[in-house]
Amino acid sequence: MRAAARPGRGGRPVTEPFLTHRNLLFTVSYEMLGSAADAEDVLQEVWLRWDGVAVGEVRDPRAYLVRMTTRLSLNRLRTLARRREDYVGTWLPEPVLTVPDVAQDVELADSVSTAMLLVLETLPPVERAVLVLREVFDVPYAEIAEAVEKSEPAVRQIARRARAHVAERRPRTAVSVAERDAVIERFRAATETGDLQSLMDVLAPDVVLMTDGGGKVQAALRPIFGRDKVLRFLTAVTPDALELVPVWLNGSPGIQFVIAGHRDGVGTMLVEDGVVTRLFLVRNPDKLGSVTDPVDLARL
Repeated sequence: MRAAARPGRGGRPVTEPFLTHRNLLFTVSYEMLGSAADAEDVLQEVWLRWDGVAVGEVRDPRAYLVRMTTRLSLNRLRTLARRREDYVGTWLPEPVLTVPDVAQDVELADSVSTAMLLVLETLPPVERAVLVLREVFDVPYAEIAEAVEKSEPAVRQIARRARAHVAERRPRTAVSVAERDAVIERFRAATETGDLQSLMDVLAPDVVLMTDGGGKVQAALRPIFGRDKVLRFLTAVTPDALELVPVWLNGSPGIQFVIAGHRDGVGTMLVEDGVVTRLFLVRNPDKLGSVTDPVDLARL
């Protein structure tokens, strides 16, 4: 989306505040929706509304734009919730290609990881919005209250409830970036070479595999539990000509699956205690549009 520059009522281009905060607005919407395509649609609507605002009368453009993005994302989130009830198979967040620099902001990278987006998916829409705005973007409670149209005391209570909910579902242990990257590379190498013993060693006994084909390509309709079953599934579906290309997805190392030069899907994983405990494979072609060019994510 390219915003055409035009003067605002104060003489400054109306596009300037929007473009300044665009990456932040996209990140807010993406974390709320788990979909880059829907986040882009929200930003298009934000821009159309911002284009009609008397910019000179807006005291804090950033707060105004974040508030607008939050409200429109909440509307879209409620629509998506109904749509996902009819989704074929397991629904996974739409992955985005990111630059390695995103990983340097550990909090941002964690907040957009597949594992965290799935945790956020278990929250009601308003709780998700409050948690994202407060914990990731450090938005003051008063601004959040205005964005979600609740009182400030209510927002504080919602935030406490949402934090407790997420804390119960977060990864069991923290791992260093170096350990995580090493485990992911071991998984990639073992899968590509077909070394079953190495693959077994890198998977936790209780590993869970989730695959998302959206009913458009072959994928397991339900999560697969346990190392033996996951290994059997991976062995059965892995073609001889498969190439596993390292990429950065959602702020951490991921894998792109290439067959005969064609991108077939992408994978991310959760690493705990030196092994992979969760595998997330996305093959739905509708969700691969944002893994071609890096997406700019920002918290400021």
